Amino acid sequence: MTDAEWARVRPLLPVPSWLRGRGGRPEAYCHRAVLDAIRYLVDNGIKWRAMPADFPPWDRVYAFFRRWRDHGLVREFHDRLRGQVREMLGRDAAATAGVIDSQSVKADAVVGADSRGFDGGKLVNGRKRHVVVDTFGLLLGVMVTAADTGDRIAAQVLLGQVADVHHRLELVWADGGYTGSLVEHCLAAFALVLAIVKRSDDMRGFVVLPKRWIVERLFAHLMRTRRLVRDFERRTTSAEAMVYWSMTLLMTRRLARPGPGRG
Repeated sequence: MTDAEWARVRPLLPVPSWLRGRGGRPEAYCHRAVLDAIRYLVDNGIKWRAMPADFPPWDRVYAFFRRWRDHGLVREFHDRLRGQVREMLGRDAAATAGVIDSQSVKADAVVGADSRGFDGGKLVNGRKRHVVVDTFGLLLGVMVTAADTGDRIAAQVLLGQVADVHHRLELVWADGGYTGSLVEHCLAAFALVLAIVKRSDDMRGFVVLPKRWIVERLFAHLMRTRRLVRDFERRTTSAEAMVYWSMTLLMTRRLARPGPGRG
């Protein structure tokens, strides 16, 4: 991180319990060094054991990553950054509309058979990332499943999780894969309007569809962080945490960008 990024990030970090007088062992390494190490791993796609010597030892960095994953701290940190970015763009920190979609990616050999599958539509053997983004393409929620999991099945769970956290969310756009009983279920269970944006049968070639292109921008960003080009994580919770860490890269750079057009 640059000094400008760190100045924006530091006030948003969760405070360790030992600093709040709740006991626990003080951490041996500066948060900035550990965050830089995780960001380096996500951005460059290295193995944990290949962590450069300029960073803290890999096992300490992984212990930090695992603790933040298991206690939901990475999501808390990510959500604070998202609120800052939205306010910088002149919008309320809480989103009222979003877009849902999924992305199938190949899985590495370390991914077990219990969390991988074959997506017959995309011809991908691996996992599927189900995401909900706001109208700026910022992540509201992510769930990683086997690639053979249906979009409607995963969306029912993911939209429930997103609705529990984002209470002002009222409208979610989706493609034709989310039609059926899911529309009625979202309205009845979550008070969410699921609007289906379909592609016309008369369209030929690539056509930008209203609202649906927003989530594709997020997928494009994920593909630029090498750790996410393929799923290398043994646990789906780790795969989800990697998506959150990837988005923190994007948002800290936006927050630190100078000038009126930094958004």
